[in-house]
Amino acid sequence: MAQNKIPQATAKRLPLYYRFLNNLQHQGKTRVSSKELSEAVKVDSATIRRDFSYFGALGKKGYGYNVEYLLGFFRKTLDQDELTEVALIGVGNLGTAFLHYNFMKNNNTKIQMAFDTSPDKIGTEIGGVPIYHIDELEERINGVKVAILTIPASEADKITERLVDKGITGILNFTPARITVPSHIRVHHIDLAVELQSLVYFLKHYPLDKEND
Repeated sequence: MAQNKIPQATAKRLPLYYRFLNNLQHQGKTRVSSKELSEAVKVDSATIRRDFSYFGALGKKGYGYNVEYLLGFFRKTLDQDELTEVALIGVGNLGTAFLHYNFMKNNNTKIQMAFDTSPDKIGTEIGGVPIYHIDELEERINGVKVAILTIPASEADKITERLVDKGITGILNFTPARITVPSHIRVHHIDLAVELQSLVYFLKHYPLDKEND
């Protein structure tokens, strides 16, 4: 089935499946049931079976899913064999944390460069990633398609315009600003304060049942 016919909700769950299957393979497991997958990734079994059916990757009743087959399939689907270079804009506390982590668990994604305005950071490296002055953005970012924004909200629109002009097609926005981009640019907004408020609200109003011992 063509990629553009896969529901976006399904596409968002694929990295979860891939990570768990990758862990299973490292443990030497050769097969997994939808129930085991469900418990690991916190997605109900029916949804998992429906997600997999979009790819024709159905398991056998009483057997489950072949780990090696699914892992290979999702590796290709998620372009795990193709490196995606990422630029980080803003090397504050959050940006620095990203540089130290640098998505090592996802070997197809790597922060290649970072930009800031602090004289103490420019010309240095964090986690092996060079930090340049933001004025060098247009010169350095050629070929990079994805950017992470960890800058003040007041700077978001201006920096976004510069990124779009240089061919960035995907932005992970950690600022509170709701940036405006052309229709061909994909933006994922992640507001940590909102996510935390949402978590607290759900804890208060939608408590989960404790599992039986």
